[in-house]
Amino acid sequence: MDRYLIVLQMSFAGVIAWLSNKLGILFPMLGVLCVLMIVDYITGMLASKTEAIDHPDDPAYGWCSAKGAKGILKKVAYMCVIAAAIVLDYVIVVLAAHLGLDVGKGVFFALLATAWYILNELLSITENAGRMGANVPGWLIGYIAALKSKIDDEGDKDADDLKD
Repeated sequence: MDRYLIVLQMSFAGVIAWLSNKLGILFPMLGVLCVLMIVDYITGMLASKTEAIDHPDDPAYGWCSAKGAKGILKKVAYMCVIAAAIVLDYVIVVLAAHLGLDVGKGVFFALLATAWYILNELLSITENAGRMGANVPGWLIGYIAALKSKIDDEGDKDADDLKD
């Protein structure tokens, strides 16, 4: 049993090292995103429970398994979008190399999408905290929203540059 556990740990460490090598800075960002997705899901359930306690006679409030399932599916869709951005980055690097251009290792679009989803999760967590009755500083929500908007603006600007 101990050997099996050691082999399992070594295999897991090997996979993590390989992913870290291939994804670079994107790997820890994806880790942060995964943690935030879990925290967002938990805070969403807690916020729904708080609302159900505050409004016991109103069936519109409270946790619903359909809403929970929809939230999980949405988070899976986030990961699919990031996977598509990783593929786009890879295609750009391969095509650039084929054309004799050096664009580096390149994880631009995947990094941009991941950062955008991290900010989206942070906004959702702060909204959930507010639904639970916590005083959330307006400036915090404002900064997160401004950063998210900045990423949107940069992505739009880069897309417009490609059109020209």
